[in-house]
Amino acid sequence: MHMSGDEAAPGGLSDLGRVVARLREVRAVGEASRCGSQATPPRVSRAEVLALRRDFVAALFPRHFGPQDLTEDGLQGFVTHTTDAALRSLEAQASQELALTAEPGVDPARRAREIRTEFAAALPQVLTLLNADIRAAFEGDPAAKSLDEVLLCYPGVAAIIHHRLSHELYLLGAPLIARILSEAAHSDTGIDIHPGAEIGEGFFIDHGTGVVIGETAIIGRRVRLYQAVTLGARRFNADEHGGLAKNYPRHPIIEDDVVIYAGATILGRITIGRGSQIGGNVWLTRDVPPASNVTQAHARTEAFDDGSGI
Repeated sequence: MHMSGDEAAPGGLSDLGRVVARLREVRAVGEASRCGSQATPPRVSRAEVLALRRDFVAALFPRHFGPQDLTEDGLQGFVTHTTDAALRSLEAQASQELALTAEPGVDPARRAREIRTEFAAALPQVLTLLNADIRAAFEGDPAAKSLDEVLLCYPGVAAIIHHRLSHELYLLGAPLIARILSEAAHSDTGIDIHPGAEIGEGFFIDHGTGVVIGETAIIGRRVRLYQAVTLGARRFNADEHGGLAKNYPRHPIIEDDVVIYAGATILGRITIGRGSQIGGNVWLTRDVPPASNVTQAHARTEAFDDGSGI
């Protein structure tokens, strides 16, 4: 068989064929480690999850994120159609995720239908919480001129919208879908909220860039954070095999009506008492009583241990 110069030359089609074959071998090893013996493992589609994110946000706030020419007569029809399409997509993606992660005896398709139903039932409460968050942002920022400005422009509001949705999915047993949603918001806003974090109503992140909130953090009502605040883990425990332990409380508890100013770092399973104010750039690893006012000068005597982590 005659080969053209391009096919025979280094970097030509014959070399490409060897590269592709080698990629297949390496890919098979990686898939085996992730998926076990399943020849064609199920996969969640990131593109589909991002599309359903868009649809759920539009269904919650149709006048702001729906079609610009949406009329009053067409509003309910738009919300019905958009929500139905997003729920169908959610069921399909949840079934794919559960096919890999469900415990023995769990029917992935059946559980995915239950997630769809339970998530739909949670949407009115999600919207109620978001309305309180939007109001808190408007009332907490003297630069805000309208609720519309807050909803359309504020990265902290965008982050909490996505968190409220992803947190419900996390609780319902679809953590991969939840994490795709939260990481998309992280990319969009610079605000990193793990979908496992529990956040009360009236939450406001002002400016927001660089905020990190860990998986087991618990945040009360009417809490306000500024940019570059970290609610992280102080250290990581090891399991019986020497690997990182998972699923244990390791992030702070922030009680109601707390304000945490820019650059503060709060680590470990500590409690910041109700009504406290934590000053900028403070580093905390100990409990703070209610109604405290912690500044850098007061925090300077904190003991710093090795092995800190976020």
